Amino acid sequence: MTWQATILTLFPEMFPGPLGLSLAGKALREQRWAVDAMDIRGFATDRYRTVDDTPFGGGAGMVMRPDVLDAACAAAQARNPGAPLVYLTPRGRLLDQALVRELSTGPGVVLLCGRYEGVDQRVIEARGMLEVSAGDFVLSGGEPAALLLLDACVRLLPGVMGGVASGAEESHGAEGLLEYPHYTRPAEWQARRVPDVLLSGHHAEVARWRRAEAEAATRMRRPDLWDKHLRNELARPARLDGHPAAA
Repeated sequence: MTWQATILTLFPEMFPGPLGLSLAGKALREQRWAVDAMDIRGFATDRYRTVDDTPFGGGAGMVMRPDVLDAACAAAQARNPGAPLVYLTPRGRLLDQALVRELSTGPGVVLLCGRYEGVDQRVIEARGMLEVSAGDFVLSGGEPAALLLLDACVRLLPGVMGGVASGAEESHGAEGLLEYPHYTRPAEWQARRVPDVLLSGHHAEVARWRRAEAEAATRMRRPDLWDKHLRNELARPARLDGHPAAA
């Protein structure tokens, strides 16, 4: 079954965009996933194809109308039954690798890309939308965030990445740690040498070094992830020697 992405947007020409290239593009051509961009303006009912109006209570900007969006959502969900309806918004749950894995194992996603000041709250509630944020910053619309989410999901689909282990060993992998440093030839460059352990051929020592580097980078750069990692480690069942059991 092909993983289906249905996008509700005012700018359908933005898709697949960069997702038509590289790994995602190859997977798209191989029909491992599919994308269907639907123009929200096609669900407007007036001659001007109006999708927004002034906010009740006053204020700057415009708000996307609930009646137009509800009709668009109904059509998108009919095309992609069973897929969660995700509204991309700065006020949503922060997108992380756990959510990406969850979405990539389902039938696909329906993504609502907001514009202007946002979306009428009533349609969010009526449709039970999952609100998701790409980060603590503001974009001009939900489309760039949708591209980011889709890229993260598509690369986890079966057959998309070349190595089975590569997805688990990279940043934010199974244990939530940042990735360890990488090196390649030449072994010495501008008087900087590759760490000796990586040249030793001792696989167990290499694994220990990489683990230590990943932990150090996470602890220093992302204390929030490090705290979460420690909590997860404490929650894992202990082995007979008192250490957390391997996953």
